[in-house]
Amino acid sequence: MKKKLLAMMCGLALVCGMLGGCGSSTQDTTSETVETDDTLIRIGSLSGPTTMGLVQLMEDSENGDTVGNYEFTIATAADEITTALVKGELDVILIPANAASTLYNKTEGGVTVLDINTLSVLYLVTGDETVNSIEDLSGRTVYLPSKGTTPDYALQYLLAGYGITDCTLEYKSESSEVAAILAEDTTAIGLLPQPFVTVACNQNEALRVAVDINEVWNALQEQQGTDNALVTGVTIVRTEFLEEHPVAVFHFMSERKASAEEAVTDVEHTAELVAEAGIVGSAAIAEKAIPECNIVYIDGEEMKEKLSGYLEVLYSQSPDMVGGALPGDDFYYIADIE
Repeated sequence: MKKKLLAMMCGLALVCGMLGGCGSSTQDTTSETVETDDTLIRIGSLSGPTTMGLVQLMEDSENGDTVGNYEFTIATAADEITTALVKGELDVILIPANAASTLYNKTEGGVTVLDINTLSVLYLVTGDETVNSIEDLSGRTVYLPSKGTTPDYALQYLLAGYGITDCTLEYKSESSEVAAILAEDTTAIGLLPQPFVTVACNQNEALRVAVDINEVWNALQEQQGTDNALVTGVTIVRTEFLEEHPVAVFHFMSERKASAEEAVTDVEHTAELVAEAGIVGSAAIAEKAIPECNIVYIDGEEMKEKLSGYLEVLYSQSPDMVGGALPGDDFYYIADIE
């Protein structure tokens, strides 16, 4: 990790040119002195897949092996960290994509999205061997958590996109309730997120992943000639903090990218960190779940294209899902971390 950080520092001479759109001063990029900012960044994240790509950075920070200065808070509910961000108690948070859009609207542009940290973590799980594609849901019942949530709208969007009109959606209060139904009846079909998928399949060998929702979503986009993505989580920053500390944010983005890459290349160590953080009950389960959590680091124009398209899909189904209106261009921070 230290070698990666040294490589990052070599690229920081370009920082001012990249951050010019954020009000930072112009600096001669040929200067031998690299601009630094050790301002403390207070980071909040949720106990789930969106934090799995952050655990390596958390460990490096604790060991004093980071360029930036960080403090981490892991919460169980998005409201905890969004409220803290609005109050100025946190500077950066990792939350669901639609929640970020809603917060942008509520704060009138008070937050800016830095990157996509997690793509779809949704899967159709069943022990029914006849279910192997989205088309196989025709005439079937699917159990899923919470009506009016992003998993609900994502599935409805896919059913409509593939012309399936006779699939019954049965809503339960939470994912654990769907998992309980599958445990009792392995012929049932459930829509579950990771790591619930891995836990359910680990507890009952008759269950399996029948359909990867991310693959189905991407296939539909290819058919339609669009390039949005089914986005689970994004990383956002208080706009005021970004304007005041663009270099510190740049350091964070570089190190978060390295952490996400480490999560998918060193799964065994990441699993240990995930278990230590209490995100998953055991390292063994985490090791199975991590490769299926679609941990990514996507920034710049690609982030904007994929995220804006996804928010448009949600908006078309329910404007309230994105806070009543689509975010403006200022929502997207265009700075590619190479």
